Amino acid sequence: MRVIFMGTPDFSVGTLEALIEAGHDVCLAVTQPDKPKGRGKDMQFSPVKETALRHGIPVFQPRRIREPESVEELRKYNADVMVVIAFGQILPKTILEMTPYGCVNVHASLLPKYRGAAPIQWSIIEGETVTGVTTMQMDEGVDTGDMILKTEVPIAENETGESLHEKLAQAGAELCVKTLKALEDKTAVFEKQSESPTAYAKMLTKEMGNIDWAQSAVQIERLIRGLNSWPSAYTHWNGKVLKIWRAKAEAGAKRSAESGAGPAQPGTVVSVGKEEFAIQTGEGVLYVYEVQIPGKKRMETGAFLRGYTMEPGTVLTGE
Repeated sequence: MRVIFMGTPDFSVGTLEALIEAGHDVCLAVTQPDKPKGRGKDMQFSPVKETALRHGIPVFQPRRIREPESVEELRKYNADVMVVIAFGQILPKTILEMTPYGCVNVHASLLPKYRGAAPIQWSIIEGETVTGVTTMQMDEGVDTGDMILKTEVPIAENETGESLHEKLAQAGAELCVKTLKALEDKTAVFEKQSESPTAYAKMLTKEMGNIDWAQSAVQIERLIRGLNSWPSAYTHWNGKVLKIWRAKAEAGAKRSAESGAGPAQPGTVVSVGKEEFAIQTGEGVLYVYEVQIPGKKRMETGAFLRGYTMEPGTVLTGE
């Protein structure tokens, strides 16, 4: 099939490469404009642009895809279908209906669950044990189009946002190739979506990582995994931001930070070992195994404790 591919981040790259490998004619890659990055503010290509150029595919980078000149540019390519995966702009009806097979979207959840911008991370934060990828025929709603194919991906106990991102990117690439074959063979079955049983998977912000110690240890541990590697979960210790990268939750009653003292308040360090320290939460205790402080790399908690003093009774705060 003659394909216009729309995508921007790393998550999109595997699908673009899978379409090329499957023999599809990717005639154009549409991606977000280059952005300045780093201290030197050098302009950086998106991962999709880098991949497209490596394969000799023309690249189009409209600031606003819905502008009439952008729509006309797409029309020039006479594509059979558009494949959209994490592009970053909302498509107007004129583009959705431009090609014979419309726009096929690859979404990183089992729709109708977790519609929205960050389904990968929210599936971990909300404690799901299974997620997956859905391909759908796009409409004017946000992730509301008719579903075509799905594939499930289990979420491991130690799954992070980063590790699940890689699994779903691969699963999405394979599913997209199968979807285009089904469309071409006219064997595709379209299923309308019901109302979503989960909240909208809103975009991640740095502020989301600020740990509320009144939550349960289980909730906090899921937040830590879900926000790994960005934006990361953090707390405040001795006036510094302390990022927590790896932890383990232990359910149970409140513990005291000192012998004979009453129950510790949430955010209180209740024990310090050689390789970890434990923090009282609103419900249960969180054992911390990997941390990071400003100006330093991520480190095992044992290494942190050999360089810094963390004592029982220390209170970690939200600011």
